[in-house]
Amino acid sequence: MTKIYEKAPAKINLVLDVLRKREDGYHEVEMVMTMVDLADRLALEELQRDQIVLASQAGFIPLDEKNLAFQAAKLLKQRYGVKKGVYIYLDKQIPVAAGLAGGSSDAAAALRGLNRLWDLNLGVPELEALGAELGSDVPFCVRGGTALATGRGERLESLDSPPQCWVVLAKPPINVSTADVYGRFRVNEVGTHPSVPDMLEALREGSFERMCGALGNVLEKVTLSHYPEVRQIKEVMTRLGADGVLMSGSGPTVFGLVSKESKLARIYNGLRGFCKEVYVVRMLT
Repeated sequence: MTKIYEKAPAKINLVLDVLRKREDGYHEVEMVMTMVDLADRLALEELQRDQIVLASQAGFIPLDEKNLAFQAAKLLKQRYGVKKGVYIYLDKQIPVAAGLAGGSSDAAAALRGLNRLWDLNLGVPELEALGAELGSDVPFCVRGGTALATGRGERLESLDSPPQCWVVLAKPPINVSTADVYGRFRVNEVGTHPSVPDMLEALREGSFERMCGALGNVLEKVTLSHYPEVRQIKEVMTRLGADGVLMSGSGPTVFGLVSKESKLARIYNGLRGFCKEVYVVRMLT
């Protein structure tokens, strides 16, 4: 029996800007995203019966149509008339509702894996288009790497990899709803928008200092005002010497970019004093 394995890495937003609310209810965004080496893993195996079965070691995620990986399998089956079933085992390592696109990356991994398992021979553009039907971050997770995302996140332009550094991720013990954060967000209340051109220039130059200086996320103000735990993590990371600190996505995970390995233990231990979910990873380049 053929078994296919796919890795589903987490993403962070180096820049997240919201330009306006669109007529279709989505927000027009400009984001620079990259992937880090914290990942879920999917094992996909063909079933003779025509059924999608999803299992996981994590006891806190839905294993039915509420799960994006399940939705990805269902979409492929319906769109391409696949009469076979699949058993998907999801080894969940990325925190849930954390601003790290764990669910979107799982969906992207399911699309890639099932494309191989079922011999659908779809190219990356086709998989990205299917991903856009599942969620705004899924096309980027299909492509991977580093990219500028515009529209509602589905229009992608691949970018140079960021200069290599350590990434410290810290998620407080709260879940934040993306829909809730966007619902509270008001474009006209944004004082200063982050500069996407500055970030693109930093990546072109391979300048770690300029990359740290260009970090920005317009959703931070909303999440920080409602969740003091997120503000505390930002302040502690900065105080302990992280070179650049930003909330990822709609939160609540905060990441710190660190150039010197010698700083990591102090930052990690300082955060672990009050935050259980702390990870030290590298960017995927």
